[in-house]
Amino acid sequence: MVSCSLFVFCVFHSHTNHMEMGNDTRSSEFLLLGFSEESELQPLIFGLFLSMYLITVLGNLLIILATISDSHLHTPMYFFLSNLSFADICLTSTIIPKMLVNIQTQSKVITYKACITQMYFFLHFLGLDSFLLTVMAYDRYVAICHPLHYTVIMNPRLCGLLVLASWIMCTLHSLLQSLMVLRLAFCTHLKIPHFFCELNQIVQLACSNTFFNDMVIYLAAVLLGCGCLAGILYSYCKIVSSIRAISSSRGKYNAFSTCASHLSVVSLFYFTGLGVYLSSAATYSSDSIAAASVMYTVVTPMLNPFIYSLRNKDIKRALRRLLRGKLEKGQVSRD
Repeated sequence: MVSCSLFVFCVFHSHTNHMEMGNDTRSSEFLLLGFSEESELQPLIFGLFLSMYLITVLGNLLIILATISDSHLHTPMYFFLSNLSFADICLTSTIIPKMLVNIQTQSKVITYKACITQMYFFLHFLGLDSFLLTVMAYDRYVAICHPLHYTVIMNPRLCGLLVLASWIMCTLHSLLQSLMVLRLAFCTHLKIPHFFCELNQIVQLACSNTFFNDMVIYLAAVLLGCGCLAGILYSYCKIVSSIRAISSSRGKYNAFSTCASHLSVVSLFYFTGLGVYLSSAATYSSDSIAAASVMYTVVTPMLNPFIYSLRNKDIKRALRRLLRGKLEKGQVSRD
């Protein structure tokens, strides 16, 4: 899966080299305007985003290590959760380090190649988040609606195929969008009113016809974005109807508690994402769009580990064992 993404990067590199020889407008640099032009605010923004990035990486890495080290967590739900944590680490690593480097060097420049590459990986891992949340909703549907057949249906082969299919779909989608951008020509106004190379912002900067780009963007949003959301809503409709059929209140609580963390993450991810695109359609304020984008690109990946660990006894137990084991190894090595 990672080799597939590396292959795509090589395709971009060779394709952009070819474009540079044929058209000078494609070798231009973009300017990421970020949040504020005021120099006194830059240290505050740098510290804030560095802190959030480190928390995101550390929190999601702990979730991955806990699920790998604890045999009790070798189940489909935690397999998908560890993949979601990996996608969140990659998503933030795609955009935040470049932003921090630009603040530190007091430069807003990002090269054409780097911008297209960043856009590709951002679309890939953002889409992977959406697909994995849908797969996790299906996992919860099977666990609650078909508990007796859960281990048969959610077997390791199916789980692996679901994750592999998610990677393939996201790779094809981000590759299509990126190749559509590569065909565009850019003139002189190359300032991106954002802190990363966001697809819509880049397309708006083109001085060539963007009709097909817009069509592909809207079609992908309907088929992939709305399709994933529809799958999640369908799964939860079935889950709610099954929970209502449970006679005891304790049984209802136990069934719902298995979905609470996932439902919280889904709500945070989709509500913030939809809020950004609805606000961008309603207003042309670049500052408000950039600020709103922080919610689903930085804040949501940062909060996911806390949501799953605080509401999940198995995760907390595994984290305690993991940290206790590290401490014991450290004491033995010092002795």
